[in-house]
Amino acid sequence: MSDAFRLALHSWTADTTPLPMVLEAAREAGYDAVELRRLDFVRCFEQGQSRDEVVATIAGSGIPLGILGTEYGWFFAAGEEQRRLFGVLRESCEIAVELGCDMIMSAPGQLVGTIEDAIAATKIAGDIVGEYGLRLALEFNSQHPVVNSTDVLHEIVAGAGHPQCGLLLDAYHLHRGPGVAAGLDGVRGEEIFVFQYSDVPPVPEAGVRRPIDRLAPGDGVVDWEELLGLLRTIGYRGYLSYEAPNPVLWQRPAAEVALEGLTRTRALLAGLPLPAIDPPAERSSSDVRRQFG
Repeated sequence: MSDAFRLALHSWTADTTPLPMVLEAAREAGYDAVELRRLDFVRCFEQGQSRDEVVATIAGSGIPLGILGTEYGWFFAAGEEQRRLFGVLRESCEIAVELGCDMIMSAPGQLVGTIEDAIAATKIAGDIVGEYGLRLALEFNSQHPVVNSTDVLHEIVAGAGHPQCGLLLDAYHLHRGPGVAAGLDGVRGEEIFVFQYSDVPPVPEAGVRRPIDRLAPGDGVVDWEELLGLLRTIGYRGYLSYEAPNPVLWQRPAAEVALEGLTRTRALLAGLPLPAIDPPAERSSSDVRRQFG
């Protein structure tokens, strides 16, 4: 593959699968890295595992951690809650450093405030991330009342004025928000720290802040030739992180879902026809690998 894109598997794509199995699925499929959430750590903590044990599991998995999410909400939180969230951010930075990951990400979360609130909070977050020599990728959500476009995200990042802070753009939210072409208009490749992707159904979920109707690439209405062409043109060369939360996908084996996403992505990048998939109820990971090469 001639592209310099690196491919990552986002753990939300296999949300109901235990973390060790998600890591194994990403490694066996052939992804370059994984993107993990704060929730993945919280679930392990709730099962009685220590932070060191979770870090050891990831470190020993054989798949690099490319992007680590922190807990959302700090854009608009106040007082003690914001201090708590910044404490989580600091711990996320410590974990990232331990695992050789240089990228933290965050979305706005469920809280609402002003753009000025988000700028002030991002200045603090940028200071924290900068202490660890990491970068912070900020995402817009097309269904959020405030942070719902590339323009708003640009305003927040520019207002914060931190070189450690950049954009996280998502094919799903670009399509449902400003549109792919409009959302990437005027964006330089170096401004994008992370790019997440999944396909969009013809009639997406309405009135849901965190939609879980996302599809494998090629199963929806995203114009992938346009999208990937624009990313190449503007010079983006970072991770493409496959984030496709959907209860239908969660019912299938993580290994199968991971390999399907990777294979379809590689086909799109190479301009090849997409492989069809209609998997039987029970298949081994080796069976899946044979079908998809």
